[in-house]
Amino acid sequence: MNKTIPDTATFIARTRQELASNNDLEKAFLSVRDRMRAAVDEVVDAQARTAAVVPEISHAAILDNTVSRKDIAAIRQRGCVIVRNVFARQQAEDWNSELGDYLDSNNYVERAREKAGLDDYFGDLKDARPQIYGVYWSRPQVMARQAESMARTKRFLNGLWDISAPAGPEFDPDLDYAYADRTRRRAPGDTTLGLSPHIDAGSYERWVDPAFQKIYASIFAGDLDAYDPWRAAYRTQTREYASPAVSSMFRTFQGWTALTEQGPGDGTLELLPIANGIAYLLLRALQSDVPVDELCLARPGRALGVDAHWHPDLMPGIVPIQTVSPGDTVWWHPDVVHAVGNEHHGKDYANVIYIGASPACAKNRAYALRQSSSFLSGRSAPDFAAEDHEVDFKGRATIDDLTELGRRQMALDS
Repeated sequence: MNKTIPDTATFIARTRQELASNNDLEKAFLSVRDRMRAAVDEVVDAQARTAAVVPEISHAAILDNTVSRKDIAAIRQRGCVIVRNVFARQQAEDWNSELGDYLDSNNYVERAREKAGLDDYFGDLKDARPQIYGVYWSRPQVMARQAESMARTKRFLNGLWDISAPAGPEFDPDLDYAYADRTRRRAPGDTTLGLSPHIDAGSYERWVDPAFQKIYASIFAGDLDAYDPWRAAYRTQTREYASPAVSSMFRTFQGWTALTEQGPGDGTLELLPIANGIAYLLLRALQSDVPVDELCLARPGRALGVDAHWHPDLMPGIVPIQTVSPGDTVWWHPDVVHAVGNEHHGKDYANVIYIGASPACAKNRAYALRQSSSFLSGRSAPDFAAEDHEVDFKGRATIDDLTELGRRQMALDS
């Protein structure tokens, strides 16, 4: 379970002192900074040449087991991937229409105004109200999560992780518990609903939590070559501090499924495609110009912010994804910096369903059991603000809509 937030200033100051006593943090940062500058330059150059920095593979290649070693190496380097045609275009377009009808017929917008302010997770980020709809149990969302094509995709992605550890496998890559998340529907012409660069799944606990400290130990020691962002050891043992929209599950990848075509200029996803870029953030926050009781933009219960003041070397490398079509999916490592473009200059809606990869492990099963209760009653998923819009929504998915796989993913079958 999530921990109660302690006296953060005292806790941070003590942790920083402990890390500084065991490591040369200035030397470590200068080394990492130089390497990140080179990595960012590579991203900028690649985008200028091809505008396709995010690796791409097809769902068919996953099914045929023909994803090349070169593609796998690119995914591990970039920390992200576009998987094309996980769903047929028509299927995604039908889900888009059905989801829109579900929201409209249940007067979602009017009801949401009555509960404005419950979800302030992005309160410290520029353009703090993205066009995110707090629904979790529409039939399109449930059908997409439990689809066999989605399950096969997530098995492949989970398999990119090294699950060897002193105590044995950390998770089962072949079974994924569903993590019910929301949907984004961004109108063309919108200029107010972006999200500034950030990382989810924990902010200041990445420095102070014992499991996170073990994950990043080689970074703090200044040995970036020894750090493997794909090593699962201790990832399932982290404990995040309680807050709406801070994930209690370990996700090997965050992700979303496109319901409409969208790409550069459409106010959609932007990524820093550098899998070990977290090293810069961790060490930058421990330098002498940062107040001893702070960690740059880390705040309890918030996304971990990234900006030009504290992280100028990273900002040029944050680039928009290439154009995706309905039925394509986009995935990124939980430590990868991401954002949403400030302006949507396209002509059509940019709509997605958020679906990540959350493999079976004790941490994830504990959450899935809590989440199943929310599903059955139509309440908001446990990690999110208790808006509970769908309790009396007509057309909400029920247990009768679940397949055998869907029931296992929701921890409704042993």
